[in-house]
Amino acid sequence: MIFFRKNRAILWMRTPSDHSQRGSSMSPPDGLSNTIDLSVRGRKKQSSPFLLLAVGLLVFAAIAGTSLVLLRPTTLRIAVGPPGSDDQNLIQALAKSFARDGSPVRLSVITTPGPVDSIALLAASRTDLAVVRGDEEMPDGTESVAILRRNVVVLWTASGLSPKGTRKEAKSKIKGIDDLAGHHVGVVGRTKVNVTLLRVILKESGVDPEKVAVTQFGTDQIAEMVRDPAIDAFMTVGPLDSKITSDAIISTARVRSEPTFLPIDVSEAIAQRHPLYESEEIPGSSFSSSPARPDDTIETIGINHLIVAPKSLSDITVGTFTRQLFAARPLLAREVPGAGKIGKPDTDKDAALPAHPGAAAYIDGTERTFMDKYSDYLWGAVLLLSVLGSASAAARHYFKRDERKLNTLHREKLLAAISLVRKIDSVEELDRLQYEADDILRETLDCYDDGAIEEGDLAAYGLVLEQFHHAVVERRTVLSQAAPDVPRMRAL
Repeated sequence: MIFFRKNRAILWMRTPSDHSQRGSSMSPPDGLSNTIDLSVRGRKKQSSPFLLLAVGLLVFAAIAGTSLVLLRPTTLRIAVGPPGSDDQNLIQALAKSFARDGSPVRLSVITTPGPVDSIALLAASRTDLAVVRGDEEMPDGTESVAILRRNVVVLWTASGLSPKGTRKEAKSKIKGIDDLAGHHVGVVGRTKVNVTLLRVILKESGVDPEKVAVTQFGTDQIAEMVRDPAIDAFMTVGPLDSKITSDAIISTARVRSEPTFLPIDVSEAIAQRHPLYESEEIPGSSFSSSPARPDDTIETIGINHLIVAPKSLSDITVGTFTRQLFAARPLLAREVPGAGKIGKPDTDKDAALPAHPGAAAYIDGTERTFMDKYSDYLWGAVLLLSVLGSASAAARHYFKRDERKLNTLHREKLLAAISLVRKIDSVEELDRLQYEADDILRETLDCYDDGAIEEGDLAAYGLVLEQFHHAVVERRTVLSQAAPDVPRMRAL
């Protein structure tokens, strides 16, 4: 007979001794049936925990591996210089803050001789971020991430020195920028952009830059600069609280005379014609309060000191870095005063140095989450997998068509054998048919395991097989009664 349990057919074979003991009964012995059923269930119960454990371990490993990849911090290289500068100290403090807080983006500080060298590393793709001045010449595709500080131009003059280096009491004849023609200006800082900026100021003020001599001094040459009798005016570019600017002004007052500050009255015109520069004001007493230097507000030019990145750097990474930067700013300002000057870049599309899309998205509040950005791709992947699954199922169904046809032929053959059994007069012939039925059963179960036939096909085959075995048992009973001396054969 056929019993179905959990979609599997169980074939019970009755031996001749069973038949002799039970007669022609169609029901299998309870003990044998229970033994077979319990053994199958026992095997399933024993294998299920191990299978679940294996699947659980695989799922855990997949989740753990994915989490390690997604949660692993991203390290960005940032070039800054010169060594020991305020910029370097601030970036190093920022890197320590990110590491201490376990932030998803970390910083690896690369120390350079100065901004020009930092830009060179950025152009060679040897750094991800760089601290530079906004009017430096930068590689194509460079965009701003944050304003580290704002620099201002400070121009002043004082009475000259005698050729012997002695102090003159007379005040300087230079009252404004338009009086600089024919004079000599000492510029603090070796970078070329300071000279370029001075030439822009002179030109916009109506002074021919070629008529003004310029000498550059290092930040460690301030004393030498103010004692040089050839120098008539001085210029620095730095933040309002720059120690370099304050020292230069104080040294000028001590060696020469009280400085006279030169306002840049055309600052707004310069800002309009040169978008990298901005019109700024220097408040009174910015460099000292007693005496007040300057004694009143003066107009000047401002230029940003920036953290920049190439446009190719990931928007998500830059957005995360920008968010961390401004989140750390209040606490960092307690350790490094310069951190309080960190500002947001100009996010206008027509800005001279546009903001990086990742930074702009954070600043404008349009930052997209991972799902916002990749949801279309994820849904596309799900749809693609669905299509591939359907195509795979269709292909499998197509390639298994011969097995299905063979299984259908076996079922029809078995169905035809039901009528044939009732006409057989030999027990040997019945045995032969049973052997064939056993082979067909094996092939049918193999087809089901391979997915060639469905559960409904297996159920239909089971119904036919059950009817076939009923017919065999009935015919065997008839033959046994007609020929009692014939040894009893096994029955299903």
